[in-house]
Amino acid sequence: MKILITGATGLLGRSLVKTALSKGIEINFLTTKKSKINCLNKAKGFYWNPSNGDLDTDCFLGVDIIIHLAGASISKLWTSSYKKLIFSSRVDSTRLLFSCLKQIGSRHKIKQIISASAVGIYPSDFEKKFSETAKVYPSTFMEEVVNAWENEVNSFDSINIKVAKMRIGLVLSNYGGVLGPLKIPTAFGLGAAFGDGKQGQSWIHISDVVGVFLKACNEQWEGVFNLVAPNPVSQTDFIKALAKALNRPYFLPPIPKILLKILVGKMSSLVLDSHWVSAQKVIGKKYKFLYPEINTAMKNIVDNS
Repeated sequence: MKILITGATGLLGRSLVKTALSKGIEINFLTTKKSKINCLNKAKGFYWNPSNGDLDTDCFLGVDIIIHLAGASISKLWTSSYKKLIFSSRVDSTRLLFSCLKQIGSRHKIKQIISASAVGIYPSDFEKKFSETAKVYPSTFMEEVVNAWENEVNSFDSINIKVAKMRIGLVLSNYGGVLGPLKIPTAFGLGAAFGDGKQGQSWIHISDVVGVFLKACNEQWEGVFNLVAPNPVSQTDFIKALAKALNRPYFLPPIPKILLKILVGKMSSLVLDSHWVSAQKVIGKKYKFLYPEINTAMKNIVDNS
């Protein structure tokens, strides 16, 4: 099997490349920086620039599957120009992959694309648990971004490429991600939830993200899948689990919602929105989660940091 990965030098991409190579899978990857073409040992890099339509189509040679992870971080301040980058880095990159493959036609042998997506496509809700069949009506910035992203990915079906979309939750990793900014205050006993702390946190250990992606490759999954652990928790319990793993106290009250909105504006939705998301469809595919519980997942991350 040979896989082309976009976003291969990011948090998830690096873990996916490392595990795939260890299983004997050949890896091509696309990077927007020519200096990074040789940065991943045993993987072959190719240059692309979705903003101006550049892509080295040699990246498709011999490839069976595309794993599409590319997208600008949502954790930087949402200025109007950066919001455009968040959107375009996902939508334009997907559109470029599609247009190049359509142009190549029968000269490629790609059978499947597995694209990252996000649970942020679902509306914030403090009670309802969402499955993949839920109807979505985008009304916030992140909902609009993810919806447009998925719609672009759907186009691959028109050129006979199977489409799988992974709606990923909060990824737990010892190399950064959602835990990066939370670990420092929590390590000093200053961990705190946001708002009222009751918002749902649909999380997943990075090892399980990689495991599901590779199972989806091996079994040629199609459709939408919620890529979250089976047991979401409230944000208060999420921070408590981190504090417990760090062997630190947890006693501070939640940080008021109004303060966050004053400091970071609409970006506050990243920590104030509530997403209770079901993992039943992935479980139905016989995937056995390595870390189904928050406390064991947090302990593993902290112990290996």
